Amino acid sequence: MTSIDGILNINKPRGRTSFSIVSLVKRLSGIKRVGHAGTLDPAATGVLPVCLGQGSRVVPFLHDTAKVYKAQVELGVTTDSYDATGNITATGDPTGLSRQHLLSALDSFRGLIQQTPPMYSAVKHGGKPLYKLARAGIEVERKSRPVQIYRLELRRWQPPVATIEVECGKGTYIRSLAHDLGQLLGCGAHLKSLTRLRYGCFSLEDAVSLPQLEDGFHHGYWRRFIYPIDIVFQDWAAVVVDDAAEADIKNGRPVELPADDFQPGAGLLRVYNGDGLFLGLLEFNREKGRWRPGKVFSRA
Repeated sequence: MTSIDGILNINKPRGRTSFSIVSLVKRLSGIKRVGHAGTLDPAATGVLPVCLGQGSRVVPFLHDTAKVYKAQVELGVTTDSYDATGNITATGDPTGLSRQHLLSALDSFRGLIQQTPPMYSAVKHGGKPLYKLARAGIEVERKSRPVQIYRLELRRWQPPVATIEVECGKGTYIRSLAHDLGQLLGCGAHLKSLTRLRYGCFSLEDAVSLPQLEDGFHHGYWRRFIYPIDIVFQDWAAVVVDDAAEADIKNGRPVELPADDFQPGAGLLRVYNGDGLFLGLLEFNREKGRWRPGKVFSRA
């Protein structure tokens, strides 16, 4: 079949693994090169970008974008997985907590914070994912790492459950955030439910459900759900080049751009040919004073 490059914005249902969604798309589309950006736990729902063909090459750029989650945090119960799927390890009494207590505690988790990944995570220790060690009953010391919390809001407080909305950077574990919140409040907590509302430019409102996607495959209209690769870079500056520059870019050769239009500080640029075809990304080479191809997506 003709190669298809792009991204599907899928609303992952509860109970399905991210890998199973990728396998489904592979099977129904016949496309071999399929991957996802940003794993969601089986119990979590929401935005899961699934990249097709050359779309897989934008995954690192997606990882660097902000994500927004809605999370229900149940206070008073701590689990080994930090979420509702784990075994209870401790209980506490949250009855004395007020909305103001929660608001004050949440203040501690905004900005650049240190966070320790949960044992039930894909982070590797000695070459093995932590979750495999956890399933074997082995707990190891994990190093904390910096993560960015851009926004953290209390949306609802129905004791003992607090509903929060989190906008964060890459590497953030909402399960760890829930656990750490419970530790700070002194009663323990775990993540009761999680929905990813936004991943970069992809939102839950625009996501396609699995039944919709499967119907699209069955009736042959599934391609209408595919977003072009360059949507990931829609906020970047763009340039259109002539045929000679297009040939240079496709062959990995640097090109010159009008100095009046693009200064070296512009960083990375989207580049298109005269027909509007997305060619790839250019980055400025300061030593040579020219723009060189960073990633080329258009085929020669």
